[in-house]
Amino acid sequence: MKDPVTVATGITYDRESIQRWKSYGQHNTCPVTNQLLPQLTGFTPNHNLRRLIESWSDNQVLQTSNHSTLFHVKVTALNLIKNLKLQDKSLQLESLKSIEKLVMECEKNRVCFKEFGVVKVMVSIVVSCHQNCEVFGLKEALNVLYLVRLSQDETHSDEHDRIISSLTWVLDLDASSCDCNDTTNVTYMSMKFHAMVLLKDIIDNAKSHVLERLNRDFFKTIVLFLQKQKSMNLDQNGVIKEVIHVMLSTCTWPRNSSMMIELGAVFELVEIELESSPKKAITELTMGVLFHLCSLADGRAQLIGHAAGIAMVTKRIGKVSRKVDERALMIISMISKYSATNAVLQEMMRVGTVEKLCMVLQVNDHNSYQREKARDILKRHSNVWKDSPCLNLTLLTS
Repeated sequence: MKDPVTVATGITYDRESIQRWKSYGQHNTCPVTNQLLPQLTGFTPNHNLRRLIESWSDNQVLQTSNHSTLFHVKVTALNLIKNLKLQDKSLQLESLKSIEKLVMECEKNRVCFKEFGVVKVMVSIVVSCHQNCEVFGLKEALNVLYLVRLSQDETHSDEHDRIISSLTWVLDLDASSCDCNDTTNVTYMSMKFHAMVLLKDIIDNAKSHVLERLNRDFFKTIVLFLQKQKSMNLDQNGVIKEVIHVMLSTCTWPRNSSMMIELGAVFELVEIELESSPKKAITELTMGVLFHLCSLADGRAQLIGHAAGIAMVTKRIGKVSRKVDERALMIISMISKYSATNAVLQEMMRVGTVEKLCMVLQVNDHNSYQREKARDILKRHSNVWKDSPCLNLTLLTS
């Protein structure tokens, strides 16, 4: 039925069919009810049914098209992945570029390629590039992995060491390692960004024994990469956030924290916060890392040794989020408890730490964590700070 019309008996027919019934068959009755139809009465278009029919027809065409397209993509994916296992370098690169283009198009293509094991193939290409110290196909493989992403069930735990080493190798690459004829500086930085995001995914999914095995070279690469992003004033697509996320995921082990501190991580994190106005996501991650690093004596010494270390932590209180307030107060508490030389306590007076702690006392609820922490810090050194104009001793004893 394409053009539904309703006759006098209330029954709906296709216009062409009912006209043929009446004209050629010389019938003047309703085919369903056998009742006579008025000679002068025409047909009434059934618009509602017509719209339903058109909608159904469109869906059928779309479903047929989708099935045909999906089948084509599956066949293409299978053939392209097979081509990557051949020895023909030009065919391999051409296939890589085709895979990259297809996975960029839509989520359905990405799901389809993942079903055929594109993650494992791309990981093997990245690892092979690292082992052979070459960049052939590296850009395309990293981009495909970035688009389809790595999940926990797609990489085995025993592979994580090799993947982590390969991705940190990418972060260490310099522009001279790439073929300048077909790799622009933008592409070069994009490779590093993709490697950093993938490294974060791997670290998030890795077992504890993998994180415990991370070596000094790994953290040297991470800290140096953070330093370069800062010095070049680059934050491509939020890469600094990804770097600090990796640091936060790995610094819960004291051994890892010690290596970060030795490589100057505390200094670099303070500098990142001083470069621009605080961004909530980055500042929360930064304060989380600094809390773990300042749990160690060397970390606290490095923060105190930075001319703006205490001032930066102090300034963030009350400016970003409750999470930042809690972590900043914990950092100040550890410094005031374990590293409270006279010079440090005077520095806290000078940069406004005492003033901020008094503000926390006044604006937070009586039983809040922030208020109690600020109160403990102020009471611990009230004999030194008693002359501060903002310090109300009654608040400390009430």
